[in-house]
Amino acid sequence: MSEARTLVISPNWIGDAVMAQPLLQLLKRQHPGRPIDVLAPPSVAPAWRAMIEVDSVLETPFRHGALQLRERWRYAKVLRARGYVDAYVLPNTIKYALIPWLAGIARRVGYKGEMRYGLLNVVHHDDRPKRAMVPFYAALAAAPDEASYSVLRAAVPRPGMWVDPQQIALVRARHGMGGAGRLVVFAPGAEFGAAKRWPARHFAALAQSVRAQDPSAHIALLGSPKDREACAEITALTGTDGIHNVAGATSLSEAIALIAGAAAVVANDSGLLHIASALNRPVIALYGPTDPDHAPPFSDVARSISLRLACSPCRQRECPLGHHDCMEKLEPGMVWHELRQM
Repeated sequence: MSEARTLVISPNWIGDAVMAQPLLQLLKRQHPGRPIDVLAPPSVAPAWRAMIEVDSVLETPFRHGALQLRERWRYAKVLRARGYVDAYVLPNTIKYALIPWLAGIARRVGYKGEMRYGLLNVVHHDDRPKRAMVPFYAALAAAPDEASYSVLRAAVPRPGMWVDPQQIALVRARHGMGGAGRLVVFAPGAEFGAAKRWPARHFAALAQSVRAQDPSAHIALLGSPKDREACAEITALTGTDGIHNVAGATSLSEAIALIAGAAAVVANDSGLLHIASALNRPVIALYGPTDPDHAPPFSDVARSISLRLACSPCRQRECPLGHHDCMEKLEPGMVWHELRQM
């Protein structure tokens, strides 16, 4: 490949990848004709494929957490042949900054991270303990100075993804959700830890309210194989009529298609929440141990619900006080009140 190209090295989390998408919008504005490739873990790659700014998605061949210096050097030779003129390194680790340096990419942009001077040659700084992630990633499109950041922050676009309507219909039919009934998606999982999860009995009560109001509605329970048990608990409480537990039974690309066709999405603070937001679906976001101002939904119709207790946001994987009040006391009726207005 001889044409100039841009490489973006993806974060390792789906939600972070979605929140990094406005950076690509800004890069496209700067160089409309320059293709953007994304290097991403296989688990995150489908999210990037739903972004129109991306030309090619390259899947990382590396083991999670491993340096694998020899393998990175070999892969860098592959990247060198693709003609990249710049690279944006979104993870903060040294091992990801090594890749564009080894590939000889002239302009290497990213945050300081693990003291990556030399590996990166356009180094940004942001040591704030609290920061909204969309402008954090988007700032990499500007020069690393406060004046440039101020101009950019005033015009940061929101994340955006797109799915072909025919794909939505195919996936709905494949998983038994075809027909005219509206689709409501629940995302009861949270990869970060159990503290982020709204209780299964609360999701079950909400599902019963949805079905009582609209008996033709389909409710899809989405998530990874790790979420299958929590989703099974919901179906055990509600019965299976109209409730589809497809956690672990869909690929991420299929889950994205189902979310794209949803009339509403109710989700914990998770990657699927941010996908729903980027697809501009009506979203109810449930926050307990995390800060709703850190990564809020950006849909035209969105509600962030948090009790904002004195002990939150603790940002812990498990409740350090043992009571999980931030989610336990977030009653289903509060969420139903918001959902029925969507």
